[in-house]
Amino acid sequence: MSDRHTHRHHEAPHGHDHSSPGLRHRLAHLLTPHSHETADKLDPALESSARGMRALWVSLAVLGATALAQAVVVALSESVALLGDTVHNAADALTAVPLGIAFVLGRRAATRRFTYGYGRAEDLAGLAIVLTIAASAAFAAWTAVGRLLDPRPVAHLPAVAVAALVGFAGNEWVARYRMRVGREIGSAALVADGLHARTDGFASLAVLLGAGGSALGWRLADPVVGLAITAAIALVLRDAAREVFRRVLDAVDPALVDRAEHAVRAVPGVRGVGELRLRWIGHRLRAELAVVVDGGATVREAHAIAVEAEHALLHAVPGLVAALVHADPAPVPGETDPHLALAHHTAG
Repeated sequence: MSDRHTHRHHEAPHGHDHSSPGLRHRLAHLLTPHSHETADKLDPALESSARGMRALWVSLAVLGATALAQAVVVALSESVALLGDTVHNAADALTAVPLGIAFVLGRRAATRRFTYGYGRAEDLAGLAIVLTIAASAAFAAWTAVGRLLDPRPVAHLPAVAVAALVGFAGNEWVARYRMRVGREIGSAALVADGLHARTDGFASLAVLLGAGGSALGWRLADPVVGLAITAAIALVLRDAAREVFRRVLDAVDPALVDRAEHAVRAVPGVRGVGELRLRWIGHRLRAELAVVVDGGATVREAHAIAVEAEHALLHAVPGLVAALVHADPAPVPGETDPHLALAHHTAG
């Protein structure tokens, strides 16, 4: 005997109301604080998307203003180090566009074709961010090498130094904000974008060092710093690519798996936990697992245990919005494995 159970529309980890709320109801949910009272439930999927969008637009405004201020100084000073930093800041601000599109798509309901919804658009946006970081590194290297071959003095060094400090302050603030929100809502793409911003901050400090070297009369200080910025971008590219590609390959933190297994084992009626899988779809987590129940349990009893197992998971695992629970009867001596008929489909 076995039982499969899932809440296909379970978007509230602590609630049991699955009706379709109207627009005013959803807006009220987004504007009210979290509570364990049913009337005050937040839809965490919508809430996390809204927080992600807010982080993107705030970041776009801050980095856009930073890049604009630096561009004015670039035009006056012709500093290639500051130019590389400015272009990187502008590119970082523009990564809000694919991420914003991904968050909007992720809110769309699942269809007969896209049965898991559109959450994977966020992973595609993460790939776009990685490519943007790579392009920034290539541009910074190209401009720095060109200036090494054709050195020129840098004008308005005090303005360059101030622009570098402005760039560092803006980028570090945005980096902390993006990474904090990204980790809280489970968005690898937003975390990668935060790492991108942090690199820009270090690049801005490097520009400050270049301005100091130029002030001391070292003409190659500016392009050398430009190459240092390229190296810094390459390092963050490695970290961001690792984060995004792990998500694309369905990697999860093993601690989440341990937490899920521990929660299910504590459910009354669960004798054991078989295969347990977790998968991120955008910044939402889904689970599939098998639990072992008493072989003499009725279908209704096995179903009730499966419901409690899913309920325990929704409470225990942050970001989880749905779980598919399969109930297996506890084996008895001499009984043939009920899954034996499936063996030839899974071998390989």
